[in-house]
Amino acid sequence: MGRPAIFFDRDGTLSYEIGYVNHLSRFRLLPYAVDAVRLVNASGRLAVLVTNQAGVARGYFPESLMHAVHSHVRSAMDAGGARLDGIYVCVHHPSVGPPPYRQDCDCRKPRPGLLRQAEKEIGADLARSWMIGDRHGDLAVAWAVGARAALVKTGYGLGELTWHAARWPRAPDLVAENVLEAVERILSAHEDPA
Repeated sequence: MGRPAIFFDRDGTLSYEIGYVNHLSRFRLLPYAVDAVRLVNASGRLAVLVTNQAGVARGYFPESLMHAVHSHVRSAMDAGGARLDGIYVCVHHPSVGPPPYRQDCDCRKPRPGLLRQAEKEIGADLARSWMIGDRHGDLAVAWAVGARAALVKTGYGLGELTWHAARWPRAPDLVAENVLEAVERILSAHEDPA
C-alpha cells in the first residue's frame, strides 16, 4: 500500500495569485507555505505540488521559467526544513498554442492525470489523500480519484466560495482560511498515514 499524500495547488494556495508568473521576480510564496509543507513531512505523508501552467502553451513564458520557479520553490522549502516529494505540472491547453502544448490532455486539472502520475511514480495512496486548492477544479480533481478536497480562501478561494459554491455538485470536504490552517485541520482530524 502506498502513502497518503497532501497535494497542493501552487498559485493562490502555496504562493500569491498574481495571474501568469512571467518573471521569477513576480513569484512569492505565501508566508506560511513552508510551514504547511513541513507539517506534512513530519506527518509521514507525501507533500506534492500539482499545478496547471497553461502560460507555457499560451506563449506567455517558456518552460525554462516554470522550471526556475519550481527550483526556487524547492530552495525555499529546503531553507525552511521542508521538502516536496514531487512536482507535477500540466503545460497544455486544449485550444491554444502550438503542438505539443495544444492538446486535450488528461493532466490538466480537473482531470486526474497529475494525481495518477504521482500514484504511479511516488506511490501516493489516492484514496487516503487530500488536495488543497483555491478553485473548484482543485476539488474536482481530488474527487475524481477518490481523495478528499480542501478549499482555501486565499487566491481565488474566497470568491469561488462566495459566488460559485452554491452551484457546485458537492461541497468542499473542508474550507480553511489558508493552506497552513487546512493542513493543521487535516492532520488533527484524520488517520495516521501508517
